[in-house]
Amino acid sequence: MRRVTLIGLGLLTLAGIGLAQTGSSDPTEKALAAAPAQQKKDATVIKWKSDFTYDTLKKGTNRLVCYDLSGFPTHERFPFLVECTSLGNLDRVAQNLKFEAISDKDARQKAFDDAEKNGSRVKPEFGSVFIHMMGPDQEHARMHTTIAVPGATAQSLGFPDNGQKGGVWIMNAGTTTAHLMTPGS
Repeated sequence: MRRVTLIGLGLLTLAGIGLAQTGSSDPTEKALAAAPAQQKKDATVIKWKSDFTYDTLKKGTNRLVCYDLSGFPTHERFPFLVECTSLGNLDRVAQNLKFEAISDKDARQKAFDDAEKNGSRVKPEFGSVFIHMMGPDQEHARMHTTIAVPGATAQSLGFPDNGQKGGVWIMNAGTTTAHLMTPGS
């Protein structure tokens, strides 16, 4: 009996260590890993489906929504990838996922470019954040935050359109994809 108890405790310990190394097995907790501490409790959590719609795993009371993109097309290089943004950006994210699912790199870029050119590219909410947490696993993931400023240019916002000076800068200026890059985040 004593031996069985010790073996059982040993297996439970190993299982606990495995969970600690891989992060939570709870999909809601995993998606919330990128959420700012002060917004985490009240954030919505969704799970994207293959048809670019989603199921709500947790209904929140603030405007933040978080989801897991690990393994999605064009995101395979990051075994761990979660993202949070504004609820108002879900149509934009769905469109991105749809275009990113196009396997041919040139055709994928053409879909993005055509939508931008013909005005069907969904705009993100101006000033909303996209908070990404990505890496080989949760323990070694890095955070990266961008701020959506669709249509903004260096002239309209006063930020440079390149990162040569090391500060905040506008990437993809003048497009619906324009966003502020925040170095070090």
